Amino acid sequence: MKLVVLGLSLSSSWGNGHATTYRALLRAFAARGHDVLFLERDAPWYAAHRDPGSGDDVRLALYGSLDELRRRWRREIAAADAVIVGSYVPEGVEVGRWAQATAREVTAFYDIDTPVTLARLAAGDADYLSPEIIPGYDLYLSFTGGPTLRRIESRYGVRAARALYCSVDAEAYRPLAGPQRWDLSYLGTYSADRQPPLERLLLAPARRAPHLRFCVAGPQYPDGIAWPGNVERIDHVAPADHPAFYAASRYTLNVTRADMIAAGHSPSVRLFEAAACATPIISDVWDGLSRLFAPGREIILARGSEDVLATLASTDEAARRAMAAAARRRILAEHTAVHRAAELERHLNQAIAARRELRRPELVSLST
Repeated sequence: MKLVVLGLSLSSSWGNGHATTYRALLRAFAARGHDVLFLERDAPWYAAHRDPGSGDDVRLALYGSLDELRRRWRREIAAADAVIVGSYVPEGVEVGRWAQATAREVTAFYDIDTPVTLARLAAGDADYLSPEIIPGYDLYLSFTGGPTLRRIESRYGVRAARALYCSVDAEAYRPLAGPQRWDLSYLGTYSADRQPPLERLLLAPARRAPHLRFCVAGPQYPDGIAWPGNVERIDHVAPADHPAFYAASRYTLNVTRADMIAAGHSPSVRLFEAAACATPIISDVWDGLSRLFAPGREIILARGSEDVLATLASTDEAARRAMAAAARRRILAEHTAVHRAAELERHLNQAIAARRELRRPELVSLST
């Protein structure tokens, strides 16, 4: 299969979770024998923070404008078996409209931010997707599963909405030996709606337990945040350093954006990364999480600081290690990039078959 992906970024993981998702997924997809081209808008923000080797496994090309995209890459889009446009692509509505008009085969939208996208569509301010172009996609791939998929089909008229969760590269994310610097860590870009649960589940416990060590890593946090003295701040951790970051943590925290909690069934890539590295996870609570990890056996669910402090106070090292090992087994069995690439191949092949069925001469003659 010849696949072209127009995504937010493959070259830079700075301030976004798209790059690591695309890298793992498309590397595994290419390993199945497919040809993959990733087209990325050459944005100054990402240009200043390119990750070395980010395009080694798939073809990566940058374009400077919508006009350049149309001029240089029309033939590649027209010749592809499938074209995927991702969420948060600059001028994504126009990119999607052009891709649908140019592609001769299947077009799909890959929403790595589904609950946020749907909230923005409802408010009328989604600059990378619009209600009128959604039915033009043959397939809507979503980071959110569950009931949201049927709502997308019924409300926006897309032919097929399918879950394609994030995943992890099991070769890159594995347990590492080394000293543990923190009792609880968090890795994630600042978001205003994630800050309250971060306050409740990490900063408040840090203030109440000054003898414990904490870390918050990620860019874009405002200068006015009052960090407790036992909370270390790291501005950015490159993907290649994620396993070492997790290895340095007794536990790591997962917190979820408000729209994703409301939708449920929206796992973060950090869940899969940390579990693959055999670092026990403390998470906020949302619908669908228990279908991914068994609470109490593979993950700890926390509703407040008391739950977090009780977990950190435990000295049962054998139980901590057993939970981490169980979560890693779950990831290796169900949530690696190899699993997701097979799912993507299946979804695209089904969309290709459905499109070809619509072209059958007898169906055309029956409709005329």
